[in-house]
Amino acid sequence: KPLIYISIPWAVSIHTVTAYLYCGLPGRGFWLTAILAPRFLSSAFASGPALLILLCLIIRRVSNFDPGWKQIQSLAVTVAYAICINVFFLLCEVFVAFYSQIPEHMDHLKYLFVGLHGHGAYVPWMWASMSLMVIGIILLVNPATRKTEGTLIVACLCVFFGCWIDKGLGMISGGFVPNPLHEVNEYIPTVLEGMITIGVYALGFFVLSILFKIAVSVKEEVRA
Repeated sequence: KPLIYISIPWAVSIHTVTAYLYCGLPGRGFWLTAILAPRFLSSAFASGPALLILLCLIIRRVSNFDPGWKQIQSLAVTVAYAICINVFFLLCEVFVAFYSQIPEHMDHLKYLFVGLHGHGAYVPWMWASMSLMVIGIILLVNPATRKTEGTLIVACLCVFFGCWIDKGLGMISGGFVPNPLHEVNEYIPTVLEGMITIGVYALGFFVLSILFKIAVSVKEEVRA
């Protein structure tokens, strides 16, 4: 139990420090904002519990251990609030950049959502991300769809992949384009980078599977 209380501020501090490392770079206008740390936290509190809900539902299907529908619904409410806040923070960024006419901020957002100087590799990805997050919000805010297992699975998938695209491609990779000289040098992940990423995820899921196997076995023995 003490580890639970320690892990919460620890998780917040890790995301905050990571955001500070980015927003402390004066040559990158997209990251030079005080709201970057809250965006990191809101996306983490949306995508993390969404993945946890999916894992809990998988455990219910493949084992005799039931994490509890009430607990899953509590996580779903957390995801609903967090994804709404995440989208709200993004809209705040858009408003400040375009209302204040800040060139550095506007160029990054233009590149991500409409393209810049004929370059727009991330445009379909960003609109897909926004669509997924909006769909997730609609399904999670509505109690009828949130309390139905099928629509809850769809909502969590939308939130997880929407945040993954928004944070991985939009917030991180998008911050490098355009560069401080306002030149567009697009970054496209290579096949090797994709394979390395898949390997990292595979290793993570392998360790997670072992830990879940141990935890479920212990719970089943205790109940027996």
